[in-house]
Amino acid sequence: MAEPLMTVEATDGVAVLTLNRPQKRNALSRAMRDEIVEHLDALAKSASVRAVVLTGAPPAFCAGFDRSELASSDMARVFADSMAYHHRVYTFGKPLIAAVNGPALGGGCDLAAMCDFRLAAATALFGQPQVRFGAAAIYELMRAVIGTGPAREMCLTGRSYDAREALTVGLVNRVTAEEELLEASVNVAREIASLPEGLAAAAKQGFVAQQPRLFES
Repeated sequence: MAEPLMTVEATDGVAVLTLNRPQKRNALSRAMRDEIVEHLDALAKSASVRAVVLTGAPPAFCAGFDRSELASSDMARVFADSMAYHHRVYTFGKPLIAAVNGPALGGGCDLAAMCDFRLAAATALFGQPQVRFGAAAIYELMRAVIGTGPAREMCLTGRSYDAREALTVGLVNRVTAEEELLEASVNVAREIASLPEGLAAAAKQGFVAQQPRLFES
């Protein structure tokens, strides 16, 4: 039996959602994008889950969109097909924390950026390398997270940012040792989950209302 593309573990009001294609560095195939939407829909409806941690099965957080699918598809069509996925992550109604345990590149960087905030292992790596091959980065998303100057540099150069530089430009909130990352992320999520009922969800609604209006058909 094939391994599931995603795993979910929930306890103490916190769900840990893990991308599970380690042999593909958790690349976002269409099937995986669809599963992310399905799992987030279910978690949004769960009365027992108040915060979610998103991470990747080692050695990567997410290498971006699956190149094997991109090679045989029109880029505009791929992005159109992924609109529901982007919109679901970007507007998820509960606090969503990225635990970036390794490279988060291209669409993987976008996935981390669509979360409310990010904790990163010292081994994490961020960037938009696809611009070197003619695929534009989602500038408005990155600008919302790191500001105009850093976002323009990232989206124009396609260079990589290690965890410390990502911390400096505001892309991540905290850097931890790799072996401490998941525990640290879950602890933050538990702090959020322990807030008075409804407070975190109301705050998240306010965050979403103030975001740039992206990924809308």
